[in-house]
Amino acid sequence: MYRAWIRSKRAEFVRDTLRDFCLSQQVLENQFRLFDAEERLDFEVLREVLGVEMNKGLLWRLKDTAHHLFRTEQAPVVHGQLLGWCLGYIFHETMKLKEDAYQREIYGGRFLEFREIGLLPEERGIIGELSKVVDQTRESMRREVARIRFIIATSRGLFLRYLPDHRDNALLARLLYDQNNLVRTAFAQDYPALIAVLYGDRPERMYELAAHSLLLGGWEREAAQAEKEGEMVKRESGRAMGMTAQG
Repeated sequence: MYRAWIRSKRAEFVRDTLRDFCLSQQVLENQFRLFDAEERLDFEVLREVLGVEMNKGLLWRLKDTAHHLFRTEQAPVVHGQLLGWCLGYIFHETMKLKEDAYQREIYGGRFLEFREIGLLPEERGIIGELSKVVDQTRESMRREVARIRFIIATSRGLFLRYLPDHRDNALLARLLYDQNNLVRTAFAQDYPALIAVLYGDRPERMYELAAHSLLLGGWEREAAQAEKEGEMVKRESGRAMGMTAQG
């Protein structure tokens, strides 16, 4: 019963996985840029994006959705299994990063206060030894940031290999249409490749599917707009193909 229910919701889970990946990547990359500039992270932001068992945050929900999606497929796809592993890894690595950020912010700040007060020679020696631990925490954060960035980049590549099997998913197309800026930002230079692997030489297909989904939801005006934009893309694509053929 559980597996059957998951499969019936598969289109939604695929859409939600891509959406929450893009949203999570945006939050994390903003934090990583802060770390690049100031060697610090906002503990409250990390705590919010992770959440807790009774109030799960964005990354926690992403991990759970990926778990449901990739572990209940009738014919498991390697790219999907690897993608699920990566999304879970990002969650757990961010958990470690959150703890290091807390130690850096709370205990590190208190440690700096110790160094500002008058100390006896013996106390200065202890402070010197403890400063090595503080430095290790900073290095640990640097390694965790690098690992998460690497896994996020790898995940983008895995999405390009996994999503083509879902090219007829109207909910996915609607996400790409409704939140195009979000997806473009997350995939950056890989965005054209994402559209290409999904819709090939028919990029207007995204708009057609999105319009269908919007119409089913009762959004008639928005559906008409999507259809109009799809026709424009189709004409532009036709001209481009014509010029290529002439060349």
